[in-house]
Amino acid sequence: MDRLLDSLHTAPIIDKDGYEYLVHPITNGVPMLDPALLREVVVEMIRRIDTGVDKIVVPEAMGIHLGAAVSLQTDVPLVVIRKRPYGLEGERRLFKETGYSDSEMYVNDVDEDDRIVILDDILSTGGTLAAICETLDEIGCEIVDIVVVMRKVGGESAFEDIEYEATSLVDISVSDGEVTIHRSVADESE
Repeated sequence: MDRLLDSLHTAPIIDKDGYEYLVHPITNGVPMLDPALLREVVVEMIRRIDTGVDKIVVPEAMGIHLGAAVSLQTDVPLVVIRKRPYGLEGERRLFKETGYSDSEMYVNDVDEDDRIVILDDILSTGGTLAAICETLDEIGCEIVDIVVVMRKVGGESAFEDIEYEATSLVDISVSDGEVTIHRSVADESE
């Protein structure tokens, strides 16, 4: 986890209308994503999931690189929840509200009784993951694991209102232009 932890301390933080926004290769695709960092993150995610599931589910866009890499290593099929409809049979629409936007997303290729692992880059306001979990529950899936790379702590989260727990590789906060690491899986293995 050294690469991830080091990268958090060197990642730029920009002001977005008074919100301190961490710009990180895992969560934004910029600065450039070093394959060694991605590999480190993917290995840690795989260690924390049940790979005996039917599908890996990720939200577009920043869950795609994580889900694709985990799928390649585990042979578990990947489903991407998309930001646009395709009109395919069985497509489900979900509404997500985050701290800085609201929008619709679309679920395809997920069926009742599918055993699912959800992966994502960051759990911040929780709006995206909460909406995904609610929709997968409505479909009748079994959500086996939820793993995120980073969880922002210290603020309210819509994810707290649902019955699921998410495992994070690292818990962080961003304040005064700096990232503080509150907990990481590296701490747990020592």
